[in-house]
Amino acid sequence: MYTIKELYDLNHTMAAEALSAFTYPWEALSSIKSIIETLGETLDDEEYQQVSPKVWVHKTATVAPTAFLGAPCIIGAGTEVRHCAFVRGSALVGKDCVVGNSVELKNVILFDSVQVPHYNYVGDSILGYRSHMGAGSITSNVKSDKQPVVVHGKDESIATGLKKFGAMLGDDVEVGCNSVLNPGTVIGRCSNVYPLSCVRGVVPDHSIYKTGGVIVKKRENV
Repeated sequence: MYTIKELYDLNHTMAAEALSAFTYPWEALSSIKSIIETLGETLDDEEYQQVSPKVWVHKTATVAPTAFLGAPCIIGAGTEVRHCAFVRGSALVGKDCVVGNSVELKNVILFDSVQVPHYNYVGDSILGYRSHMGAGSITSNVKSDKQPVVVHGKDESIATGLKKFGAMLGDDVEVGCNSVLNPGTVIGRCSNVYPLSCVRGVVPDHSIYKTGGVIVKKRENV
């Protein structure tokens, strides 16, 4: 449940080739900047405009005049970057995404159709296809003791060696409003997180993370 193959459909990101070189998604975090810079140089000038050095925006994307796009950055086709969004840099945003009001992105990959629409902070994280973060939900990317992040699963723990690691969201994940995803959180495909949750460790695919950290499997018809 931790691997790139288990979490993501790579048909829905420009970073597919780069990500396929890794086993675990967090292994790509230190390479996001170079991935974007490499991809940017290959983009078609007929489709993308380089609005500033190493900042590429698809001509069908909409970027509010009050938004900030830091380098390097790619904004995909049909994506909407709204009022006062703060893209600090090293952000690969796929097509048909929403980066909303006052949202902050830093060192991230957002697959296609990801929505981070209201007051979200997403740092050192990868969000899978059609994942959605409710209003005010954030990724916490540094432990309070500043020690390297460990991914804690049910039966094993994996040392990442990373001091900055937010969350890995699989495809079709729903995160409820005002939830905090603690460093090293991994949420499997098609899982839901209740609002106001403080999430730690690994949430299996097709699960519901309830109040108090209770995890249950979804019913088949859900």
